[in-house]
Amino acid sequence: MKVKELPRILIADDMDLNREAMRDLCVILGYDPILVDSGQAALDAMEETPPDLVLLDIMMPGMDGYVVLDRMKANDQLRSIPVIVISGVGQISSVVRCIQKGAVDYLHKPFEPILLRARIEATLDKKRLRDREESYRLRIEEEKKRADDLLHAIFPKEVVNELKMTGEVKSQRHDDVAVLFCDVAGFTPYCESLAPEAVVSHLQEMVETLETISRNHGLQKLKTIGDSFMATCGLLQKEETPVINCIRAGFEMVEVVPSLKAGWKVRVGINVGPVVAGVIGKQQYLYDIWGDTVNTAARIEQHGVTGAVNLSEKAWQQSGGKFPGVTLGRIRVKGKQEMDIYRLYDPAD
Repeated sequence: MKVKELPRILIADDMDLNREAMRDLCVILGYDPILVDSGQAALDAMEETPPDLVLLDIMMPGMDGYVVLDRMKANDQLRSIPVIVISGVGQISSVVRCIQKGAVDYLHKPFEPILLRARIEATLDKKRLRDREESYRLRIEEEKKRADDLLHAIFPKEVVNELKMTGEVKSQRHDDVAVLFCDVAGFTPYCESLAPEAVVSHLQEMVETLETISRNHGLQKLKTIGDSFMATCGLLQKEETPVINCIRAGFEMVEVVPSLKAGWKVRVGINVGPVVAGVIGKQQYLYDIWGDTVNTAARIEQHGVTGAVNLSEKAWQQSGGKFPGVTLGRIRVKGKQEMDIYRLYDPAD
């Protein structure tokens, strides 16, 4: 069973009789008193272990109580500690000065034990309430951060900002967006030969790798569908060369994925054109894109060469001849007329 800690009360007074009288009262009330005889000793004790309350004398040698209050107010760790001033200085100006410097109460010496007890208990009750409120506030901030992190894990930051500002994400048309699909060759037979846990582990490693490659080349990952990885360039942030960025990312994907644990080979298909982007549904929704540009990119990947980057004719034209390549000829694909598919070669090879 955890032992409940007693409230710690720091008593700072240069007179032995005063310190002892306040100590005896604290012990009777069930508190843990810490006694010091100077202003500097009080600050040192507070910085070592912050107390729940300070009973502070004003007239002390070396550093008086006014300076202690100033130092506490200037210290982020000490400024919230409540201070009751107990002083023989009776002028109202001293009371005002201490309250202005942050003291919560002011009693004159010789103090009345019953009154001091009431002030101590009231001050500690307020501190407990304030500490509880601060604990709730921190918990709310933590929950807000967790929710914010989750939103950023699901959506691009631009979409998160729109969602926070308007409470919705409006569908929009975006022109000249490069779409990349990266898919594992022979994935179904591979799944049949391994336990599901091993397949998922290998998929996790591959997707994390593809995410890093995409980010390094200015691509935005949108989603995974089984073993298929989908990313875009030029969707939410304008890029001068979206197709070039996708090609360079594709070359790296083709090179790196076979070196992972599963040893998979991948096909990469790239197309460019207009898309419509937005969020649909009310449950487990995600940010997605639609349109012929997306469908064509998927077909290019499916009919492309394994272990290579494959382009549509439009993407090939936008590549500007920066990469050597050959056409695979006119290929009939599902839902489309015959189309040219271009297989690129990495100039670095």
